[in-house]
Amino acid sequence: MASSLRHFAGLGCFSAAASSSASTSFLPGYAPDFCVFVALRPIKPPATAVANPPASPSPLEEEHRQQAAVPWHSDDPPAPSVPAPLRVGIVGFGNFGQFIAGGVQRQGHTVLAASRTDYSAYCAQHGIRFFRSVDALCEEQPDVLLICSSILSTESVVRAIPFHKLRPDTIVADVLSVKEFPRNLLLEVLPPGFGIICTHPMFGPESGKHGWGKLPFVFDKVRVADDGDQAATCDRFLSIFEQEDGGDVVCRA
Repeated sequence: MASSLRHFAGLGCFSAAASSSASTSFLPGYAPDFCVFVALRPIKPPATAVANPPASPSPLEEEHRQQAAVPWHSDDPPAPSVPAPLRVGIVGFGNFGQFIAGGVQRQGHTVLAASRTDYSAYCAQHGIRFFRSVDALCEEQPDVLLICSSILSTESVVRAIPFHKLRPDTIVADVLSVKEFPRNLLLEVLPPGFGIICTHPMFGPESGKHGWGKLPFVFDKVRVADDGDQAATCDRFLSIFEQEDGGDVVCRA
């Protein structure tokens, strides 16, 4: 019995006082401190929270997803671009030149002007770039050079134009009421490749002061390319007179 007690005392089942006692009998009123054996059970890991299932996409999200899934092809036509405004240079900026400049600006195009008389103050008030010489204007390389000089000075003005400073596809036009004279002059003086348009606005600052609506405008495409940039510039230039209050544009056969 003593050996058994010593054995259990070594296992910690009895208190140290009991194991060191010389007596092998239980002390009165002493209750042995037996070990309590508890069956060990495997610890169950906590249940992993189940994630909420993904919500169904909204109709708008689904539409965006389908659009993103559509492949892009390099041969798709590009979005149309807005062409830049025409740059119209007016040589001879007297009363009629200023009148034409107003219509050009109303159609959203840019006006450059040159004249022997100083119109810099007028041009500054109307958003027009003014040049004291035709040479300086030509260095800006306008798309269209419009001759608005008098019939008496037209030949000297045309022959003095520095065409080498202009682009080789520039269009030169006039506004004289007579047509054979400027037509022959421009064909003689202008280098090959330059476009030529002879125009005759059949109205002026007085008759057209309330607009150009239903006022006839006659023109002759003397020499203009059939396609390309020059043809497009010609169409846009003539559309200024057509769109300005619905003008009556007439083409000479």
